[in-house]
Amino acid sequence: MPACQPRTTTTPAATDDPPRPPHRPDRGLRVHPADLSASISVFLIALPLSLGIALATGAPLQAGLVAAAVGGVVAGLLGGSPLQVSGPAAGLTVITADLIQRYGWRATCAITVAAGLAQLALAAVRVARSAPAVSPAIVHGMLAGIGVTIALAQLHIVLGGTPRSSAVGNVRALPAQLAHVQPAALSVSAVTIALLLAWPRIPGNTGRALRKVPSALASVVAATVVAVLAGLSLPRVDLPSWSSHALPALPDGTIPGIAAAVLTITLVTSVQSLLSAVAVDKLAAARKDARPTVHRSDLDRELAGQGAANVVSGALGGLPVAGVAVRSTANVKAGGISRHSTMLHGLWVAVAALLLPPVLGLIPLAALAALVMVVGVQMVNLTHLRSVRQNREILVYAVTTTAVVFTDVLAGVAIGIAVAVAVALHRLTRTRITMEERDGIHRVRVRGQLTFLAVPRLSRALAQLPHGVDAVVELDGSFMDHAAFEALHDWQAAHQTQGGTVEFTGRSGGRIAEPASESHACCRPWTPWRNHHCGEHPAAEGEQRPGRRRHQLASGLSSFQRNTAPLVRGELARLAREGQRPSQLFLTCTDSRLVTSMITASGPGDLFTVRNMGNLVPLTDEETVDDSVAAAIEYAVDVLRVDSITVCGHSDCAAMEALLNAPPDGTGATTPLRRWLRHGRPSLERMRSRRHAWARISGRLPVDAVEQLGLTNVVQQLEHLRAHESVARRLADGTLQLHGMFFHVGEAQAYLLTSGEEPDRIDDVFDRVAPVPPTEGTPARPAAA
Repeated sequence: MPACQPRTTTTPAATDDPPRPPHRPDRGLRVHPADLSASISVFLIALPLSLGIALATGAPLQAGLVAAAVGGVVAGLLGGSPLQVSGPAAGLTVITADLIQRYGWRATCAITVAAGLAQLALAAVRVARSAPAVSPAIVHGMLAGIGVTIALAQLHIVLGGTPRSSAVGNVRALPAQLAHVQPAALSVSAVTIALLLAWPRIPGNTGRALRKVPSALASVVAATVVAVLAGLSLPRVDLPSWSSHALPALPDGTIPGIAAAVLTITLVTSVQSLLSAVAVDKLAAARKDARPTVHRSDLDRELAGQGAANVVSGALGGLPVAGVAVRSTANVKAGGISRHSTMLHGLWVAVAALLLPPVLGLIPLAALAALVMVVGVQMVNLTHLRSVRQNREILVYAVTTTAVVFTDVLAGVAIGIAVAVAVALHRLTRTRITMEERDGIHRVRVRGQLTFLAVPRLSRALAQLPHGVDAVVELDGSFMDHAAFEALHDWQAAHQTQGGTVEFTGRSGGRIAEPASESHACCRPWTPWRNHHCGEHPAAEGEQRPGRRRHQLASGLSSFQRNTAPLVRGELARLAREGQRPSQLFLTCTDSRLVTSMITASGPGDLFTVRNMGNLVPLTDEETVDDSVAAAIEYAVDVLRVDSITVCGHSDCAAMEALLNAPPDGTGATTPLRRWLRHGRPSLERMRSRRHAWARISGRLPVDAVEQLGLTNVVQQLEHLRAHESVARRLADGTLQLHGMFFHVGEAQAYLLTSGEEPDRIDDVFDRVAPVPPTEGTPARPAAA
């Protein structure tokens, strides 16, 4: 019996339970203890940061507390990201400060209200999912430019002076400020910065105990104690009476200027909040504890929640609100499991703002300035910079950062987008054409995208080929527009009428569809995995003796040696010298339709693959343990030091069907197949158990019991993996990750396990891996290995 075959639909066993609704920990009024403790941790971080950001913008200090409270309660209640914490963001500091200087504080509040209404409108038309499509280089460059501007402004307060209105002004005034340093302000700032940097690095048990207190709170408290005990005369937090708190008023300015201000606040708060929500989803999914599943963010709802929070914050005289990465990360790491932690943190901020003004009045402004300056410096993220450089977008990043520093955020982002478009166009037009002659065959290699801009050079190169020669045109690119297609078509027709031959190949050396002929169905890059014979011609078959065909495997080997081997020989030679260094162990089924290199777009040396019927991981404590799988796992984890292990199931799996139809223990013939499938019984028991909900695939229930068992089996085998000693050790060290994957053969669609990666999860969800749309003008085809 083959490992996996198309099968008839099997109805679920009578003992199967109907699917239960997924667990939603954020429903109801009961507050989980984990949410309570997480809310306190986030509150202790948010309180000093909110005051510091308000100070940096030049707004009333109470405005920061209002924004923090509203962001926690309103955005936490209405938003679509349960664990994201919203409030005044450092990324909005420069924008808000500019608006306050231009229009005044009360008008800035009105602009914040208008920006919130604009966000609600954008959420209504469901544009949130397109916001993360903005180039990461532009976003990171924008944040880095804002961080540099913040740091330069706060440096003057740290030194005891007053910041200027622009980054350039702050740089020019810095020498004079250094000549007139205020020792009291500098000493308090030095204490703050030293504790901020040293607090996470305190070693031993003492460090673990102290790190329960956030570094932001510890540094500001320590600086305040030093200032009070030393009797330093410094400007301190001054919270006026709430009865005199300023509320919004209509701005006095030109309509285009006000519209640009509203647009700036809307775009920056929206993009920052949505990107932060996506990051929070990744952090929550990566948690290794057994906390309840946190559902992925609903980005449209999150945008609506941010809009409502900005409307309320502006109306109450608060700063603009956005999702904040620092506080959101703290919420996830502190163990928050629902939106209750976010809402409670906002409540604690409101209570502190009403009851603790005398205590807050002791905090030196220099300590808050030092705190915000460090945050600004940290916004120039080296990890982001390395990622941008690896993706060859360092120019876009640098230009965006520089433009934000020297102009403003909106203009800087616009310049960054223009540069990104120019870089994309440059890459699109960067086509290299080379020619060579070998053994009487003229070969033309075209590297890059073929657009109308490259047609003149391509035509000149093709015109240099002598009449009547054999020519091979190798096209190495993913895009060909109509002008290039017509140019190749016309040249091919002319060359063939002059007695020459033309063959078109792709990057892999395989023949591709020839533009001048529609009668010949040639091989696509994926067809080496098809049971096809397009390379065989009737004449060749006729030369064989009747009743005898060429061996299909030998034909494939011959094609490999002729077309593929010359292209991969250098890479394989390197692997032969250096040894294999795969990045992951890929454990999947033996089904012939699962071509791992094709569906993962991997090549030689990338995957250490283990295949068996049903993609099973036998438990190590079973009487009849299968050492072949355990040995491969141990070798991959301990010797090859892979970074991750992926268990991949698939649809229409005959192993799962055999499990469902297997007779009870002790009955039926004992065969190697029956003995092997016993390792899959825990998956069958898990599917029928009342302790586990049915896994879902892209938001829907499985179509039948076979598909359900295939999904459940992936989750169960991940649990078996954790029982292996070498895997458990690497997981504890944080140097190994486990992933679940399901491949639907009929749909040619991969799904990744996004929740329920821990044992005994209540809800396991396989989410679709969205395909990249094919470039216009190029036929869509599966990714080649």
